[in-house]
Amino acid sequence: MNTMSVQPSPFAAAPDPDHARVLARERQKSYMLRVWIASGLFFMVLPGTLLGFSSLMSISAHHGASALPAAWMQGHGHAQVFGWIGSFILGIGFYSQPLGKRSPLQLPLTCYVLWTSGVLLRWLANVYLWQWRALLPISATLELIAILLFLRASSRHKLPVPAGQINADSRMRPKMEMWMILVLLSTAGLAAAVLLNFAECILLARSAADPAFPHGLDQRYLILLGWGFLAPVVWGFSTRWLPTFLNLPRPHTQLLQLVLLLDLAGVLVGVSGWPRIATPLLATAAVLVVAALHLTSKPLGPAKVLGIHSSFPVFIRAAYIWLVIAALLGVLASNADVHGGIWGASRHALTVGFAATMVFAIGPRILPHFTGIRELYSKRLMLISLLLIQIGCTLRVISEPLAYEGITAFAWKSLPISGVLELSGVLVFGLNIALTMMRGQSAFIVL
Repeated sequence: MNTMSVQPSPFAAAPDPDHARVLARERQKSYMLRVWIASGLFFMVLPGTLLGFSSLMSISAHHGASALPAAWMQGHGHAQVFGWIGSFILGIGFYSQPLGKRSPLQLPLTCYVLWTSGVLLRWLANVYLWQWRALLPISATLELIAILLFLRASSRHKLPVPAGQINADSRMRPKMEMWMILVLLSTAGLAAAVLLNFAECILLARSAADPAFPHGLDQRYLILLGWGFLAPVVWGFSTRWLPTFLNLPRPHTQLLQLVLLLDLAGVLVGVSGWPRIATPLLATAAVLVVAALHLTSKPLGPAKVLGIHSSFPVFIRAAYIWLVIAALLGVLASNADVHGGIWGASRHALTVGFAATMVFAIGPRILPHFTGIRELYSKRLMLISLLLIQIGCTLRVISEPLAYEGITAFAWKSLPISGVLELSGVLVFGLNIALTMMRGQSAFIVL
């Protein structure tokens, strides 16, 4: 049989080395984001939820939190906010930055090692009390350096000028969009929380009997974390994504500006120690942000649910209902709370009902896309995780004031059930995202 060698066509396009280099660097960014996500899932499941679950079991058994070290509960909260949500935000933040001349892994990897090490050391210090006088300031220092590196990296990138705004005046700067302002506010809130944490950890290591923040300071610190960081970052990304995902009208910019001012005022007043003034401001902001995002308006068309469960729009709106409930409970707590039950319910509605529900709903929509994966591993697991977290949070928010405030002893028995449901929801969500990342390991290469 006569064989002929196939010669390349002289008209075939030569490989573009610049394109190949850019694609390789984008893959590196994608893999780095997966590392951040994996770390966030670890902190969400082990130091975060499992520690919180065991603490809830102890509280229910003793009918109160007096037998439980405050450092344990603070370690749980630190792992959830810094280890889980913080890792997700930093990972997405680094991924969203445009490619520069340096390696896309160099700074994010350095920041990742510092941040993750700091959160882990804080867990060891708070839970096991091992060498806590040394570990507490070391962990706080590592976290502070990490957030400063992130802020420095973010400040280097200029806003792109839209084509319609390009003119002869080269000095003209593009107008910053509202979602960017909200995300910047949340980043400032996170930086302020990290700085406050650093200062207090130094003081605790020098003179305190244990690694727990004093109760009064902890209450102010939680306002800063909840309403200075968690709420604005979710509002910012909601402003950016929800009009597209839910097919809603564009957000009302003037209302969002008012929301930002009310939230900022509420946080400043709350951190200053006046919760009775702060909570009505925050509650007003929570109600107005629902209106500003048009979440009660009729959609312009069907929601974009390709690749995820069709119940996605329902749970997005449910999350914002939890936001309003959390804010109203805060107003009630600032005037009527005696034993911490109403405050606890308010914080749980904010962190689990609002923030966690948004992560469980938005995460399956955006995380696979960011990492070059075509679709979620299981739509059914997505629905199960959201249902579990909703039922568990509802039971927890109802039971906590009834139990802590001594209204009914039966509520102490329902608290462990809420913990089991929420833990199950977290595990299902973590499994679904982990399987998605594993199954899509080679998908980015073929895109």
